[in-house]
Amino acid sequence: MDLLRFTTAGSVDDGKSTLIGRLLYDTKSIFEDQVEIMEETSKRRGADYLDLSLLTDGLKAEREQGITIDVAYRYFATPERKFILADTPGHIQYTRNMVTGASTANLAIVLIDARNGVVEQTKRHSFIASLLQIKHIVVCINKMDLVDYKESVFNKIKEDFEEFSSKLDVPDVRYLPISALKGDNVVSRSENMDWYDGPTLLYTLENVHVGSDHNHVDSRFPVQYVVRPQSDKFHDFRGYAGRVAGGVFKPGDEVVVLPSGYTSTVKSIHLYDERLEEAFAPMSVVMTLADDLDISRGDMIVKPNNQPDVGQDLELMICWMNEKKLTPRGKYRLKHTSRDARCIIKDVRYKVNVNTLHRVEDDKQLGLNDIGRVVVRTTVPVMHDEYRKNRLTGSVILVDEFTHETVAAGMIL
Repeated sequence: MDLLRFTTAGSVDDGKSTLIGRLLYDTKSIFEDQVEIMEETSKRRGADYLDLSLLTDGLKAEREQGITIDVAYRYFATPERKFILADTPGHIQYTRNMVTGASTANLAIVLIDARNGVVEQTKRHSFIASLLQIKHIVVCINKMDLVDYKESVFNKIKEDFEEFSSKLDVPDVRYLPISALKGDNVVSRSENMDWYDGPTLLYTLENVHVGSDHNHVDSRFPVQYVVRPQSDKFHDFRGYAGRVAGGVFKPGDEVVVLPSGYTSTVKSIHLYDERLEEAFAPMSVVMTLADDLDISRGDMIVKPNNQPDVGQDLELMICWMNEKKLTPRGKYRLKHTSRDARCIIKDVRYKVNVNTLHRVEDDKQLGLNDIGRVVVRTTVPVMHDEYRKNRLTGSVILVDEFTHETVAAGMIL
């Protein structure tokens, strides 16, 4: 079955956790004992309804405050598709958690409280979704039951978001009026909004086309591990294990190994005991070549007529994730696909005010949850693409050399 990864975004108390709880509850994707625990907890807290947000708010602090702090992943399936969803926080101080949860998503659900309309956090999270090259955004205008299901309220919020989203790089934006608490237009059609003739949220998630989101043009295969069984059955076997980051590979294809530049042809492609006729993103396979070349972890197998950029100076848009601020001229470890390198921060170009999308050039101090543009120089060549062209070969993380903490996530420009 097809797999869809999606994330929720929006301001605090817009109902993200409740929406996910409603999706799981109405699709019968939770166990009876979980429902019983939610019912008991809801009664103990004095709620006269089943608090579905308890399903994803697993931390004690989350339940006490009624907010989401950490990213919560949930897995469920319908007859049409499998889903991995990430419930991300709405608070400004948890931007790094939102970036983490959204980094692998195909689709983002942006929730807006029908009473409040488009607020700063709506813009902030929509900008981050655009920055992370999420190609599908579903704007769910929630709590329609609190505004008497008025079509005029829905239309006004839709107009406001359209005006803002015109500045973003998102090709597919859809709008749904819902009530997560009551279940209107989440899994079942609403009887209270007969003026809305569009699909429900679940139908949208089941049918949105994400197959073309992967880059099947630019062939990229970062090598993770060299497979040498050293057994009698596979005495001379030498395979290269990794995940196809783009394009299509077939036996007989001419390839180039970077950064060495050696050429060869694909001899065979293996998946467990099976031989494949082709491998494409995002499959994890073992590839053998016709020639015995010196290839190791961090090298990249590509096509001769379609190669990535190779260089040591990288322009990055980064989200800073550490309480210790970025150090100008500071040294960090850079991880890109399966390649590790050391790097130095050459320059901080500007910081982004994610609420207004304006550049802040007079304040270049990047602290926790800040987003900015920097230039780094690496100790070894990095085989890379622009992030907007390939999310796998266009992304990096920066790691503190001494504490080994991940301090930033970066997108190559």
